[in-house]
Amino acid sequence: AAEYRDPETGAHILRMAHYSQLIARHLGLPVHDQELLLEAAPMHDIGKVGISDNILLKPGRLDAEEFALMKQHAVYGYELLQGSSSRVLQAGAEIALGHHEKFDGSGYPSGAKGADIPLFSRIVAVADVFDALTSERPYKKAWTLEAAADFLRRGAGSHFDPDCVQAFLGAWGEAMAIRARYQEDE
Repeated sequence: AAEYRDPETGAHILRMAHYSQLIARHLGLPVHDQELLLEAAPMHDIGKVGISDNILLKPGRLDAEEFALMKQHAVYGYELLQGSSSRVLQAGAEIALGHHEKFDGSGYPSGAKGADIPLFSRIVAVADVFDALTSERPYKKAWTLEAAADFLRRGAGSHFDPDCVQAFLGAWGEAMAIRARYQEDE
């Protein structure tokens, strides 16, 4: 559904889901959790179906009012997925709600901090931000891989769970193989 609304998200969803699984593996999570994360991570932005096109597809930077509306996608995603008996949808709801929280408590929607942010959400935050930074968008050029990796390093402990950053950067070769495998269709 998110891909239907925003066609750029197809390869992004594949890359960030596989990056998330990679981080989980390097954190030592059980295989069943790694697989659950691979299936649930693509739902992180499902709440964007509730955001109007004039905001979602705006080619320029969002103003403060537009950004406040965009931030609601985390809650919308949670509300769409919550209450299911499916473990995948339950995990997707948790990820949708928490993937914009920051390790220091300065994120949204609730300002959760540290271990109060579910681990899957902390993992997806690293995977999602890295891929978003290194992908061209209508409102920005793609960052270099080195600049994006440096952003993760500098954000470890404030924006990101430092263990998740270390797991991702420690598996750099595998991450680059994922990036190469799932490129946007030209």
